[in-house]
Amino acid sequence: MPDTKYNTLLLFGAPGSGKGTQGKILGQIPGFYHLSCGEVFRTLNSKSELGRIFVEYSSKGLLVPDDVTIRMWRENIRAQEILSIYKPDDDLLVLDGIPRNANQAKIMDEYIDVLEVVHLVCSDEEKMFSRLRKRALKENRVDDAREDVIRRRWKVYMDETKPVLEHYPRDIVKTVDALGSPASVLQHILERVVPIQESHFKNVLG
Repeated sequence: MPDTKYNTLLLFGAPGSGKGTQGKILGQIPGFYHLSCGEVFRTLNSKSELGRIFVEYSSKGLLVPDDVTIRMWRENIRAQEILSIYKPDDDLLVLDGIPRNANQAKIMDEYIDVLEVVHLVCSDEEKMFSRLRKRALKENRVDDAREDVIRRRWKVYMDETKPVLEHYPRDIVKTVDALGSPASVLQHILERVVPIQESHFKNVLG
């Protein structure tokens, strides 16, 4: 466990809302460090203890248990900290794809201080489904472009992930329309998070 909790911004939204894209862009701005759950899994050493556990579950098509997922995240972020890639005193941690459910959110309370949750919302499900289909086809993931697969992912999000929002105080959850152009969405996200960064830097400078 870190000596102090990581000051964190959460990017939150349904599949296709663009949280991964926006997270990567934010991560290029000095003072923000972006880490996605997918990145944690992709960089996992398959020969390590956690790597073997991950392979054991994923090879069977099973979800990795929450406590194991959090351990993977902790080891990854700690490695970035040791290598000085992520500097907690200077950088705000930007997370997307984690926590994925209310139990993960509860476990992570021990390690992160969530300053704000940026919720990318979509009022038109069909437009989001269309975006997911186009993205899957562009990336040559034909199976992921199937209607039943997309609707199943959406249902999992609504049943398991969206309730995470209820874990955090309403006054720190800020909504942004996810259906605008990437630049427009980024502009609105920055309107929400720049004041948080300003406050963080003032605290760092004393």
